[in-house]
Amino acid sequence: MSKIRLTKEFKFEMAHALAGYEGPCRHIHGHSYELFVTISGEPIADSNSPFFGMVMDFGQLKLIVRKQIVEEFDHALVLHKATAPDQINEMGEFVGRLILVDYQPTSENMLIDFAARLKQELPENVKLHSLKLRETVTSFAEWFASDNE
Repeated sequence: MSKIRLTKEFKFEMAHALAGYEGPCRHIHGHSYELFVTISGEPIADSNSPFFGMVMDFGQLKLIVRKQIVEEFDHALVLHKATAPDQINEMGEFVGRLILVDYQPTSENMLIDFAARLKQELPENVKLHSLKLRETVTSFAEWFASDNE
């Protein structure tokens, strides 16, 4: 049987700040992110399966990615947990959806986080092949399973 790759694209809006960075990204700012999730596997050969001929139903992949990433990060402010906690607490509801993470919220580190989340949720016969996170029209980061084995 042949290995096939499937890719699904997702979009979400998110703000972040890079604590300690010397450029303008040290300040809170937002991006319109585009996330490309590529999985690989063999099409299901069981003719009695409702997913016969599919590696995975695109709808199932969509549900997993939306639950693990998009619904959590969309319209959220993501900061390293050590970033100005007193000032953030003083802002209260104005901050809205705040996610404090153990890492600097760069595209690179977010991809590592996203990969870990998705690998846990995919069916056994499906492997996470790669992730691509576009931060701006001209800039993106990529994660490949083959680079991380």
